Amino acid sequence: MSRILLGVSGGIAAYKSLEFVRLATAAGHAVRVVQTPNSRRFVGEASFAALSGAPVLVSEFARDPMRGAFPDQRTPDHEPIGHLELVANADVFLIAPASANTIAKLATGMADNLLTSCALAAACPLVIAPAMNNRMFEHAATQENIATLRRRGTAVIEPGTGRLASKGEEGVGRLAEPAELLTACERVVSGVLLEGDGNGRGTPGRAGSSLDGVPVLVTAGGTREPIDSVRYVGNSSSGRMGLALAQAARERGAEVTLIAANVALPAPEGVRVVAVGTAAELKEAAEREFARSEVLLMAAAVADFRAAHPADAKLKKTEMPARPTIEIEPTADILAGLARRRLPGQVLIGFAAEHGGGAIDYGRGKLARKGLDAVVVNDISNPEIGFEVNENEVTILATDGGQRQVPRTSKEQVAIAVLDEVQRLRMTEREEAGGATRTSTDSAAAV
Repeated sequence: MSRILLGVSGGIAAYKSLEFVRLATAAGHAVRVVQTPNSRRFVGEASFAALSGAPVLVSEFARDPMRGAFPDQRTPDHEPIGHLELVANADVFLIAPASANTIAKLATGMADNLLTSCALAAACPLVIAPAMNNRMFEHAATQENIATLRRRGTAVIEPGTGRLASKGEEGVGRLAEPAELLTACERVVSGVLLEGDGNGRGTPGRAGSSLDGVPVLVTAGGTREPIDSVRYVGNSSSGRMGLALAQAARERGAEVTLIAANVALPAPEGVRVVAVGTAAELKEAAEREFARSEVLLMAAAVADFRAAHPADAKLKKTEMPARPTIEIEPTADILAGLARRRLPGQVLIGFAAEHGGGAIDYGRGKLARKGLDAVVVNDISNPEIGFEVNENEVTILATDGGQRQVPRTSKEQVAIAVLDEVQRLRMTEREEAGGATRTSTDSAAAV
């Protein structure tokens, strides 16, 4: 997980930053907070400290009890220079809300408080989320300041449009929602840049992504197992989650192959599609494509059973007994079979759609039983999330003990979280492999 330094400047939207800290820490990120003096008029340090689990800093002259460390780090023995140590430890520095005054200071290189001093010293990515009245935001000076920061490499999460703080006023200037802020930070840390899309909202770019050129295999949709030439046994999967995963992987530069089981929705641009219908067809396609893939995202809902003797023609109701019996047999466990033939370096992610209590425990069991690197667990007992809808809420469990809760959000943002986990697992594996190589080399040198 990442270390996020959050800068809070003066503005009523500061209350949203509290929710950002809650979401970020729940997702496993370590958070430190610096505030401008004016921001304390809206939200006090105690609220941020309670949610982040770390002291909040306002003045560059105040002593930091943690000496620049984040909650997941050991406090250093020496007394470092506070603002330099904070940004040195941070993976990303988010300023939200970023007021017009703070943006102007950043554009001119001023360092007259702790927040702007941190920004000037930051070697990590800098992300700003403007929030102000629409007239202030649309003023030529503010727009020029934002353009200046963009040219210097600052990522900008553009504000939304709607009701503003002043009674009766609406327009552009609302701080982006906390979940959007977190997604943006995670994308920046993973190497996906934010670029303006011409409509005022930041969009992901490919540059710097560690999935550039990586072959990724995604399965989506639900299999249909025939009873006769007309009827079948199926499920409610629309394929939306798999399509979102394919899109997220493609945005990071991956070479994506999508095995689509009865998916009626259009596939993302630039994705190679293999259409299948039954579990047997999906198994054949997956085995064929898996050997040349480095990442497998098994989001398809594969039937556990099929008719043992499907009829070649339509079964006539008038020719059937009053209570017909259909003999069923289990289908092959595709994911477990692929895991048994995995090659070194391949990352396998499974999905577990569960109903009601015990979903996490079942997910852990599936993780171990099938030999996966991670499993994405979602509870489909709530009809507003899961199948055939645009939102989801999941928990990502990893074999190395990692656990990340993704609160209810769009399937596109869930896909982003899953791809972040893929990149974390790949990085961890490379580091462990490198460590093993270094250990072997060091031993040989010692001999």
